[in-house]
Amino acid sequence: MKIRGIFFAASILTLSIIASAEIYLKETFSDADWEKRWIQSQHRDDLGKFTVSSGNFYADEIESRGLKTSQDAKFYAISTKLNKEFNNTNKDLIVQFSVKHEQNIDCGGGYVKLLPPEFDALSFKGESPYNIMFGPDICGTTRIVHVIVNYQNENKKITKQIIAPSDQLTHLYTLIIKPDQTYTVLVDNKEEASGKLEEDFKLLPPREIHDENAKKPDNWDEEPLIPDPNDKKPDDWVDAPRTIPDPKAEKPDDWDDESDGVWEPPHIPNPEFKGEWEPKMIENPNYNGTWYTPLIPNPAYKEDKTLHVFNTLYIGFDLWQVKSGTIFDNILVTDDIEEAKKFSNETFMKYRDAELEAKRKLDDLETEKTKSESEKVNKDDDLEDDENENNGNDEIIDLDVEIGSGGQIKVTKPDDLPEAQDNTSTQESTTPTTSELPPSPSSTKDENDELDKSFNEFEEEIGIRREREEL
Repeated sequence: MKIRGIFFAASILTLSIIASAEIYLKETFSDADWEKRWIQSQHRDDLGKFTVSSGNFYADEIESRGLKTSQDAKFYAISTKLNKEFNNTNKDLIVQFSVKHEQNIDCGGGYVKLLPPEFDALSFKGESPYNIMFGPDICGTTRIVHVIVNYQNENKKITKQIIAPSDQLTHLYTLIIKPDQTYTVLVDNKEEASGKLEEDFKLLPPREIHDENAKKPDNWDEEPLIPDPNDKKPDDWVDAPRTIPDPKAEKPDDWDDESDGVWEPPHIPNPEFKGEWEPKMIENPNYNGTWYTPLIPNPAYKEDKTLHVFNTLYIGFDLWQVKSGTIFDNILVTDDIEEAKKFSNETFMKYRDAELEAKRKLDDLETEKTKSESEKVNKDDDLEDDENENNGNDEIIDLDVEIGSGGQIKVTKPDDLPEAQDNTSTQESTTPTTSELPPSPSSTKDENDELDKSFNEFEEEIGIRREREEL
């Protein structure tokens, strides 16, 4: 009976823990009503526009949809309300969301802000008070994950550096703040930082300080080694100088003492020099160690058991981006770590490999496209070169053609027409500048036949031969 009672009590406790777990916001942007839930700030009329998109590559067209920045060089400000106000006095506070810098971001924020109940969504801007700011911020070579908490109206940054991924894939960011005032930061479900809020954010004065009135005792000895008082210099130790005049040096013949001064030989290392004798060192029997100013309790320190507590009712994105295209998705605010893990497995972990494969396929297509375009450009260049070569060889010659009263055709060639070459003979043949048909008797038979053939073809092109035959 007693065992049954213990089991019943444990069951009640387990059920109470499960019942206490609550999800304050779960947003996947997979439906068409997201614009009804998210409020665009109106504090200025040139804010960037958010859209919903799966991007250029994705694991699932619907499940991969997220809130996307769509305009370059813009400020963005948008927010939504939680299901209910979240006070985390005795609860874990978990905020989790994914960021996909598909545009290969060069400079811009990717962080989220948890906002208090008095927050005004329509006037949301950078100066709006917030409880927590969390997420990646990339600009050039600076790639950090911000963790900033507001304490007594001051925004306190984490003192540890957390490096943010900067590729084009989706990454998951998780912040956990516990009632024992500790925190944990996860990136892709891997712990990147953890510690105490009080220490790593410098929320409170130090618990202890150095006693400014303390002084080192006069007899405090900080020398770990001392000369051995019993060590003596050997009798054969020669305190020779370090250098001696070079005995082989000779005064130059052209040296003039009156103009050059008294000549002195250069010095060389003394072979008998052993160094200056010093006694060997031994451990100091009176060594007290390095003296430090002692620590005393800090009178300015006051413990605050609520420094981890926030009243949160809104969540939003307040960003600046030079190059747009970031996609935010799978936003979760809860007090249950197991719920965050479960949601991570259902979204980020489930589609991670498929997204990577989609990215690889897109890269392959881009590479193939670039290769094809390069080959086309090279082919066009080759064709252009061939055309230029042909144009250089095919010269157009203008001939002056006249028809005489008797039907004779008179063709005048330009003065710069090159002379005809006879491939069967090395002897050059000359052609008169002006020729008449029939050919001159002085022309050779071969030349006449060749000219007749050329002129006949030319006449047929321009219609003169037919006209002459009719005449």
